[in-house]
Amino acid sequence: MDDILLRSLTPSVLAVLGRRGAGFAAAEDAVQDALVEAVRTWPADPPRDPKGWLVTVAWRRFLDATRADAARRRREDLVDEEPVPGPAPAVDDTLQLYFLCAHPSLTPSSAVALTLRAVGGLTTRQIARAYLVPEATMGQRISRAKRTVSGVRFDRPGDVATVLRVLYLVFNEGYSGDVDLAAEAIRLTRRLAAQVPHPEVAGLLALMLLHHARRAARTGPDGQLVPLAEQDRSRWDTAVIAEGVGILRRALARDRLGEFQAQAAVAALHADAPRAEETDWVQIVEWYDELVRLTDSPVVRLNRAVAVGEADGPRAGLTALAALDDSLPRHTAVAAWLHERDGDLVTAARLYAEAARKAPNLAERDHLTRRAARLHQQENENERHGPERHPHDRHRNN
Repeated sequence: MDDILLRSLTPSVLAVLGRRGAGFAAAEDAVQDALVEAVRTWPADPPRDPKGWLVTVAWRRFLDATRADAARRRREDLVDEEPVPGPAPAVDDTLQLYFLCAHPSLTPSSAVALTLRAVGGLTTRQIARAYLVPEATMGQRISRAKRTVSGVRFDRPGDVATVLRVLYLVFNEGYSGDVDLAAEAIRLTRRLAAQVPHPEVAGLLALMLLHHARRAARTGPDGQLVPLAEQDRSRWDTAVIAEGVGILRRALARDRLGEFQAQAAVAALHADAPRAEETDWVQIVEWYDELVRLTDSPVVRLNRAVAVGEADGPRAGLTALAALDDSLPRHTAVAAWLHERDGDLVTAARLYAEAARKAPNLAERDHLTRRAARLHQQENENERHGPERHPHDRHRNN
């Protein structure tokens, strides 16, 4: 059974049922029933036209469910005539599903779950495992989301920017469970890019690829986080980097800069450096200036402070950091790193320990705790043997 084929066909089959008059929730239930039937029968009797087979079976399931529900008899007018089974139409209007699943009436977590279910073709169990929540909890979340959008009709184009943010949320969820959400987000963004020739869609795809190319080097053999500057760059996927850079260049050539293109440009500059010491931090600061202009995001300003600390020295980075709210996520960790670079190991160790207590996950907490412990040990050695001349040159955390 080709699970990838089934998942790739799911949104287009769902879109066909929607065009025929099925509401989103009922159509999605019918498609899921058809997928279960495909898993049961296809290994012994694979169809010549998989999409057509799924459309036919799903439509029949929808008819059965509709006719069995007396409260919905008025919908019989939409389904009196069952279409003759045959090849599925070539039209692919799954773009509406992206817009529907990213509808502004949904919370971000519900939009992500519904996108993975309806557009990604994942089961509720797979999504629940990826998010490390009980299947029943995820089922309720998806059911509420489906009810929310069931009455939505699209008579105008949806918001591409909202769709991109939902896909980026999927990408950033990580790799837990039996579904690689980063790879799934890339797959869905590729499909969106094939339908929407927008430079920001290409920018997001490039950004995902450039980050994903570094995946193998992000953790050590013991599972510990490895900071960017300390990663083994021979483990980066150069083919994926080349693809991402190519996509980004074509997007930038259209001269319609957006935040995902600017973020991808920063990632491309990191990928272009053979060694951390050769990173073009001055140009990265310039791209962060563009991002600040585009978004005025506090998180972007925080990342810019890190880049300024690399380009102009830790004191300049601390000055940029001082203008930001210290309650920002990662603010304390950035302050610790800048103080370490400036040679103030006592303050850096204290801040690393404080940042560890605020860390959102165990891996990051462990990483920050180890950095605090290492600086404590180094400071003790300095007290016994005298301070090193340039302590900040030996430890870099990008």
